[in-house]
Amino acid sequence: MIIKILGSGCKNCLTLKENTETALKEKGIEAEVIKVENMKDIVSYGVMQTPALVIDEKVVSYGKVLKSAEIIKILEKII
Repeated sequence: MIIKILGSGCKNCLTLKENTETALKEKGIEAEVIKVENMKDIVSYGVMQTPALVIDEKVVSYGKVLKSAEIIKILEKII
């Protein structure tokens, strides 16, 4: 599983990355977490608001900082 955090590196983007890593650890899921900061790459996903969460190339959230529990719910639907 590859998870991408899309954003410019702002506080919200970093928080989303931390919350994602916490959710993965809590569920015991192995995944590669990649931070994408290049605006051209971010726009290629059709995302106009960051931070955004992309799991296996599918945008699952954008424009808000998800809490770990919210990320766990998304992961449970995917797995």
